Amino acid sequence: MTRTATPWGPATLVEQLRLPQQAGDKRFASVVELLENDRGERLVRFAYSTDGTTRRGPVTLRERDVARLRKELTKKPALAEALGEAFDSDALKSGGA
Repeated sequence: MTRTATPWGPATLVEQLRLPQQAGDKRFASVVELLENDRGERLVRFAYSTDGTTRRGPVTLRERDVARLRKELTKKPALAEALGEAFDSDALKSGGA
């Protein structure tokens, strides 16, 4: 299992979703990771990567990228569960649960 550092201590990568993107001739990917620390707490990390290197910093998604992210989450059940209602369109339309 892949281990990584977080501000809350070391954590294990549970699941990762990579969303390839392009702006003009620039190619990069937004990355959403589900991490779990040694206490069993789950963390969700958003990042982006260029040339295979993950970088922390602002992650910008176009509306159509958010739709692709929602679709890709159906293939990543643990990550989808961790994000919960954040990407549940029915909950968003009704103002919450």
